[in-house]
Amino acid sequence: MGNEASWQETITPGRFAGRTVIVTGAGSGIGKSTALRVAREGGRVVAADISKERLDELVEQNAELDLVPVAGDISTEEAVAAVVAAAGGRVDALANVAGIMDKFAPVHDLDDDTWDRVFRINVTALMRLTRAVVPLMLEAGSGSVVNVSSEAGLRGSAAGAAYTASKHAVVGLTKNSAVMYGPRGLRFNAVAPGATITNIVANWGSQMAAERLGPLMQANIPAPATAAQLAASITFLLSDDGTNVNGAVLASDGGWSAL
Repeated sequence: MGNEASWQETITPGRFAGRTVIVTGAGSGIGKSTALRVAREGGRVVAADISKERLDELVEQNAELDLVPVAGDISTEEAVAAVVAAAGGRVDALANVAGIMDKFAPVHDLDDDTWDRVFRINVTALMRLTRAVVPLMLEAGSGSVVNVSSEAGLRGSAAGAAYTASKHAVVGLTKNSAVMYGPRGLRFNAVAPGATITNIVANWGSQMAAERLGPLMQANIPAPATAAQLAASITFLLSDDGTNVNGAVLASDGGWSAL
């Protein structure tokens, strides 16, 4: 598990044919792999990321795919509006992937700026983009939203206070939305990644956290997964293959959550 040599991505042709899918954090890591998987399976992907440079590179290297880049800070209403406008009035699915870490600070070492920034990107941005696309999905009578939570959304030993709280909030928002919109044909699910090979910064900024959490992580975390493995979990839930799955939190963590 978690070894790229033991698993190879297999494209399902046409799985997203005729679908418009928004993917945030699409410039790198899990978001990039998700955007590419959807596009290779026939989808039109609105690829959102804060880095215009990374998006330009993504589009340039995959000119044969239907990728629509939208650069901006999706925690702002302006960027949310730009993403929805690029979708052109139709959104079949949304993958809220973008997120940031918190340097593992416990609550007594937590500063307001870190708390506010982590929640702004990990929760508020996700809520605003979801809020913007749900009316389109309700009008269509169908839609699938996948929110990326984390192992830190399932346990208290995987990150600092801010990140842990934010990813628990993502789980709560996912479950509430599943209950509210399920009868209207919309599905909301979350994926909780474990250790994954991405460019997200996860530095130990707290000696206390390193001493307390370091041994737990060293003893329990399975080998890191590739971003493409996480994309496989996300696209399963985004697609019609996820039919009858609503309000679920899928731990895509190599078995970490079972320990």
